[in-house]
Amino acid sequence: MQALTRGSKLGAWILLTAIGLTLAGCAQLKPRAAGQASADLWTGRLSLQIQTDPPQNVYAGFELRGNPVQGELHLNTPLGNTVVAAHWSSGQASLRSGGKTSSFRSIDELLAGATGAALPASALFDWLAGKNTASNGWVADLTQQAAGRISARRSEPAPLTELRIVLDQ
Repeated sequence: MQALTRGSKLGAWILLTAIGLTLAGCAQLKPRAAGQASADLWTGRLSLQIQTDPPQNVYAGFELRGNPVQGELHLNTPLGNTVVAAHWSSGQASLRSGGKTSSFRSIDELLAGATGAALPASALFDWLAGKNTASNGWVADLTQQAAGRISARRSEPAPLTELRIVLDQ
């Protein structure tokens, strides 16, 4: 929770981390109801660790809807309060945290700007679906994906970044 109170830049980082989507954590795909028009939905917990000086650590519950082109991400405290909200569609992305809203050209730009580390949004959605997509220095571990656990790590380029997702059951 300490990481969540560091301001809007950290909030953006948390959002990007959830979207960035690489290392092992907690999340679960919820099936769509028949005829439902909304995008896929994943909920769970995530942990994002970025080895900067000082190190950045984010732990949050999340709700992720959509795909790399259009969607939204909400990061929540253990009590369920939303502390970061991100929305994106073709050519635009916004991040709301601490009463402030920041705009970006894409979800990838939003994630990089918020976290200081390039998080692979497209690959994250593939990882959630069980597809081991390679992405610029990221190595995903999907051996526990069927059980709702995904982890990813990027060592190059710096900073070392780890993502863990645990999906709700």
